[in-house]
Amino acid sequence: MWEALILGVVQGFTEFLPVSSTAHLILFPWFFNWGGLVDTLTFDVALHAGTLFALLLCFWKDWIGLLLKKHRLLGLIFIASLPAGILGVLFNHIVEENLRRPAVISFSLVAIGLFMLASERISKKMTKHVDDLTLRDALIIGAAQAVALIPGVSRSGITISSGLFMGMERESAARFSFLLSTPVIAGAVLLHTKKLIGNHTDYDFALFAYGFVASAITGFLAIKFLLNFLRNSPLNVFAYYRFLLAVVIIAGIWLKG
Repeated sequence: MWEALILGVVQGFTEFLPVSSTAHLILFPWFFNWGGLVDTLTFDVALHAGTLFALLLCFWKDWIGLLLKKHRLLGLIFIASLPAGILGVLFNHIVEENLRRPAVISFSLVAIGLFMLASERISKKMTKHVDDLTLRDALIIGAAQAVALIPGVSRSGITISSGLFMGMERESAARFSFLLSTPVIAGAVLLHTKKLIGNHTDYDFALFAYGFVASAITGFLAIKFLLNFLRNSPLNVFAYYRFLLAVVIIAGIWLKG
């Protein structure tokens, strides 16, 4: 139960902060030698369902506005979601079997950390709001989101940074990132839930419930925190955290080797 709660809290915070939730969900069991259900992709589904609930709770008014009035922006979100959706279906098994490794994660953490620092340094004219996005902007940010299939990249980190490169304000870039992530996370949850239903293994659904609730609550808090933080502060502190985590991972690989 405690492992499920801890991983739920980790998922909730790291899904939306630009530090990679997948990396942390892989690394915690690896560091602490946790096994069983909490170290499976099936348990990850419950955690992602919790963060999906947090997204819908935070942005339900935005989605009603998109469905009723802002059809152009809704179309951009749909188009921008296609790269991650298509690549996720085609290459999900490759990611699951070959890329969920500490060495891959450490490289991704550093690479996207540098990308985040560059977006803050190079992008000086950050004036665009969500409603100002063009088709080109949406396609570039959507392509960036597809790269987040690689563990350690961080969906929010790469899409917010790409938004900054497109001239978006930090808070607007984060808001679009969260709206854009909603259909992708929903699709991933449905895809893996279908696999779960087709598998006749007996699961401890109480653990799923603990993880779901913990990730939903902390995910909601993380979204609110990041939107407020980015109004006046850059992404740099998260990039430095990524570098530190990469060093810890490399040290762990060396010690376990």
